[in-house]
Amino acid sequence: MPLIFVRFILGIILLQVLGCSSVQSYPKSDHYDGTSFFNPDNPKGNGLWDGLKLLFSFDFESWPDSVKNAQALNLHRNRGKDEVAITFVNHATVLIQTEHFNLLTDPVWAERVSPFSWIGPKRHRQPGIAFSDLPEIDIVVISHNHYDHLDVETLKQLNTTFHPMFIVPLGNKKLLEENGIQQVVELDWWQSVETPQKLKLSLAPAEHFSNRWLFDKNQSLWGSYVISFNGHTVYFGGDTAYSSHFKAIREHFGSPDIAFLPIGAYEPRWFMKQVHMDPEEAVQAHVDLGAKQSIGIHFGTFQLTNESIDRPVKDLHSVLDQKKIVRNEFLTLEEGSTRLFKLSNVKNDL
Repeated sequence: MPLIFVRFILGIILLQVLGCSSVQSYPKSDHYDGTSFFNPDNPKGNGLWDGLKLLFSFDFESWPDSVKNAQALNLHRNRGKDEVAITFVNHATVLIQTEHFNLLTDPVWAERVSPFSWIGPKRHRQPGIAFSDLPEIDIVVISHNHYDHLDVETLKQLNTTFHPMFIVPLGNKKLLEENGIQQVVELDWWQSVETPQKLKLSLAPAEHFSNRWLFDKNQSLWGSYVISFNGHTVYFGGDTAYSSHFKAIREHFGSPDIAFLPIGAYEPRWFMKQVHMDPEEAVQAHVDLGAKQSIGIHFGTFQLTNESIDRPVKDLHSVLDQKKIVRNEFLTLEEGSTRLFKLSNVKNDL
């Protein structure tokens, strides 16, 4: 495909990122001005000219067409009151299992994460769990509406198969309901909902943005989640740049037992710093949160930015070594691997 045509299509996608119009209205707050949502630490973010500059400065490292998963699934083992099983599916999709519930974060089983079926970021590895192998899913949390985090077809399939509760930030409920999903709870930052599984889900801030089409930039909210159960907490960072919100979350909820933090899609840094953390910032987020155990996500499946497929993990290890943090304190999991953590001694995973 000619390069100029590829850039034109990328430009169309970029316009979807940068467009803006008013769809729904909410009470004004420290992150909503009556027209659009915004990041309190960085209200302006990247502008139109930044986006155009990015369009002509992509320099993608080569990724392998296909990477095999090292399957080590253990989805049906009994879990005790103090145990949580974690399976890394891909990108920001994680299966969290306890004695009483099975929860999925940002579930994506799509082949491409794009408004188009024929172009856009395609997967370089299959999901770590085949959809047909999923256990009963009770709850789905969605961090924001970007295609690599909100995959409508996957959500429809989950709804038809399991009828779970879906938790979304403000402005996203309508999209799900338009696609036949009715059991949806919409939250603002710092709001919570309790579920029949004795689980408390709280939406917390993130430093990001939202859009799916040409004229809907920041018309829906983005966020992260604090998942509380049995006196323990698990934090799902969603998709975020580094900002003061990690310290604020620690002050509000205390330090999590386990934190899922994004470590990929960070080059070129001059642009991506506004929306994605690099591994060094992810380690700082781990410190800010006071997390007992952090697990890296948001890497290794879809090539969204310049860096190579293995660089996020290499950079993470380098930062941990430089800061003299034990690697096992902030680790990554293979797609398709299940690890059981005993929350009373979470750094010694089983």
